[in-house]
Amino acid sequence: MSRWFRSEHMEYISLIVNEDAAHDCLADLGKLSAIQFTDLNPDLTPFQRRYVSYVRRCDELERKLRFFGNECDNFGLKLETAGDIDTFLESPSGSARAITAGGGDKKGTQLLESLEVELDGYESQLRELNAYSEKLTREYNEKVELQEVLEKARRFFMTDAPRLAVSELSSGRPGSSEGLLAGAHDDEARDMDMRFSSITGVVATEEKVRFERMIFRATRGNCYVRFAPIKQPITDPETGSLVEKCVFIVFFKSLSIETKLKKICDAFFAHRYSLPDMDDAPAVDRLLTENAQELVDSRTVLLKNQDTRFRLCQMLAQHTERWTWIVLREKAVYHTLNMFKSDVSGMLRGEGWVISEHFEDVRMSVNRAHSDMDHSMPNYVDQVPKPWPTPPTHFTTNKFTYGYQEFVNTYGIPRYREANPALFTAATFPFLFGVMYGDIGHGLFLFCAGLYLLWNEEKNEKAKLDEMTAGLHTGRYMMAMMGFFAVYAGLVYNDCFSLGLNLFGSRWVFSSEAPEEGEVAEMTGQFGDGDSVYPFGLDPMWHVASNELLFFNSFKMKLSVIFGIFQMFSGTCLRGINYIYFNKKLDFVCEFLPMVAFACSLFVYMVVLIFMKWSINWNSRMLSATCLDPNDAGWGSPDYEGEWVQCNGGGDGTCTPWGYVCQGNDSLEDKCPLNYGGSGDGCQPPNLITTLINIALAPGTVDEPMYYGQAGIQNFLLMIAGISVPVLLLAKPYFLSKQMESNHHSAHDDDDEEEHGMGEIIIHQAIETIEFVLGMVSNTASYLRLWALSLAHSELATVFWEKAMLSTLNMNWFATFIGYGIFAGTTFGVLLMMDVLECFLHALRLHWVEFQNKFFAADGIRFAPYSFKQILKDASA
Repeated sequence: MSRWFRSEHMEYISLIVNEDAAHDCLADLGKLSAIQFTDLNPDLTPFQRRYVSYVRRCDELERKLRFFGNECDNFGLKLETAGDIDTFLESPSGSARAITAGGGDKKGTQLLESLEVELDGYESQLRELNAYSEKLTREYNEKVELQEVLEKARRFFMTDAPRLAVSELSSGRPGSSEGLLAGAHDDEARDMDMRFSSITGVVATEEKVRFERMIFRATRGNCYVRFAPIKQPITDPETGSLVEKCVFIVFFKSLSIETKLKKICDAFFAHRYSLPDMDDAPAVDRLLTENAQELVDSRTVLLKNQDTRFRLCQMLAQHTERWTWIVLREKAVYHTLNMFKSDVSGMLRGEGWVISEHFEDVRMSVNRAHSDMDHSMPNYVDQVPKPWPTPPTHFTTNKFTYGYQEFVNTYGIPRYREANPALFTAATFPFLFGVMYGDIGHGLFLFCAGLYLLWNEEKNEKAKLDEMTAGLHTGRYMMAMMGFFAVYAGLVYNDCFSLGLNLFGSRWVFSSEAPEEGEVAEMTGQFGDGDSVYPFGLDPMWHVASNELLFFNSFKMKLSVIFGIFQMFSGTCLRGINYIYFNKKLDFVCEFLPMVAFACSLFVYMVVLIFMKWSINWNSRMLSATCLDPNDAGWGSPDYEGEWVQCNGGGDGTCTPWGYVCQGNDSLEDKCPLNYGGSGDGCQPPNLITTLINIALAPGTVDEPMYYGQAGIQNFLLMIAGISVPVLLLAKPYFLSKQMESNHHSAHDDDDEEEHGMGEIIIHQAIETIEFVLGMVSNTASYLRLWALSLAHSELATVFWEKAMLSTLNMNWFATFIGYGIFAGTTFGVLLMMDVLECFLHALRLHWVEFQNKFFAADGIRFAPYSFKQILKDASA
């Protein structure tokens, strides 16, 4: 964990390698994931780089592999995985013999050439098959459509046409004598004159309404249109999708209308087909038979083509991902080589940041690559002066710590060697979540969900997950810990689905077996006795007490303040640790110490008062200021910790346990033996909120003190807080101005620049002071969300239980069944989904704002190593 507290040490190095061995050097360095190269050619455009042609070739290979992947997707084939990335990088997969038919150990340029030859062959073969398939599909579709047109048209002329003719004759004018006297010659002329022309074809079903409307408007209703749906959808040869179509036949009587109809058909991409004379039944039957036979032949050829393409895609699916990984690796090599500079012919120079502990590994990799190439020319790997003062930040993480580090990195990258908030977040984030979500039952569901993700860890590592599932997989350990601490907090609150669990036996009992509302419970042991304390968590009797809400509110509110001040003060201490580590003595003295003084004098003191109030035996103190009759049964009660003193009588006949004779009108100050001052004199439990407010508003006044000299101590603490603020505001700018004056006298700097720099320092320090002072107040109040969300969670669980379950238990079994369904649904939707997200976001805010702003700069530079593993992982995501 100490290694996780600060980022890894970095060194800036320079590499000089032989150009022929450069590819092998970077191939080995990519496996180390330990070096981040610097671009030494920032003035060159990407098209002016030395190895741009190789990068283009890799881009072209990537395009071909994407084409293969799309074709496999069209057949529903899943690309076979290339296995584990680490295994792939360590295996001889980088050599050509692992991926090509050539068989030799080919690297670099030879590897690209062999891949290009092989993938070119597969691409040309697949494109040729696709073009032939498109052509066959189009021909097959035409034959299918012609068959449907012939069948639908014949059915129309055999059934609908005679019926329409009869309807036309029956609607003739009865008063016409020409119809009665017309001869055979007139009938034949009339038949020829009344014959209609027609256009038949196929149009998409979704265009049917628009197509019909357009025909009606273009011809002004001077045509007759009939549609008949095609039962089987037809495959689109270009997209491969299935399209619903229908047959249409349009009757018209004008050449101008025919021209318009053809243009409309072309506009709607309707396929038109010429029909023979439908009165010649043998010719129509012969055409149908011939087309049906051609349809069978076309389908056979089309299926054969599809089978050939399928088998080719099956073979490509086995190798596409491995080829993709190799191309990505080669592309990364050449892209990195473009960052190198050629200062000397035949040599390349590169620079970059390397993790210090891997420096020797980098040197060995470069030497090994040159020895494999049998080059006698020496190479060079050594440290050089850093070009800028801030190295990149890198933390070595594992499966558990990775999620928390990304959690922090989302807000900002830590500075180089700065204290890492993720180390503390790994413990405090799930804990604060549990404080807000504390419930044994609900937390157990969340814990089991985390365990399920952990159980399937290896399976999910190898699978390709969607964005949401990948996020859950990354936070699997976080989720399990969140559930664990929710169960732990639920045990402390003794809350399980809003019900208290009597696990260890309550320390409170009622006098009757069936207590009524308002009855008072008695403790089973003496106050302060070990037997009177519930072993773990809160006594379940609090869940049925009339002051349940008041007690839980007070308890959770004080816990929230304690946790908040502890976490904020820890963040302030981390600021001081950073100052010590970076040897910033001025910041430590002029910023950190005033901050600690201000925080301790007011806020840490608040926590001290809370614990004091919890630890004091107020029963004994209040009893010491209570007038009792010496002859009463309460006299000599063990609740009083002091010695009982028998009074000599007098007054009203009563006296206090310490011997004060009561007169009947005595004040609490008179009866209390502690003499702490104020109206309570130390015998009355104080209201802490009033006490804390009066520290600033009424200095020196404590109405209900808890210890002797409390007013004086609070005045002293207030003075420290008051002094620390101007020290925090003015001390650092003052000393910096003195340093700038000394530098000015020695270096004769420009006065304007000095004044400008000093003004920025004063403004920055003023902002820092205001942010810290006001932030301590507002952030302390912000931690009350721990109490608020815990209260909301418990109250919602209570409402769901009482309204959905308890109200239906006394009805009947069906009502109980419905009530349980409502209870389960609302619990899952609201408490197990929405409330988990709500508590997560609030815990996130407490860490990002309240905790991290006390010390975290978040302006570091993330270490982006030259890593094959990361490149392949990103490509597989």
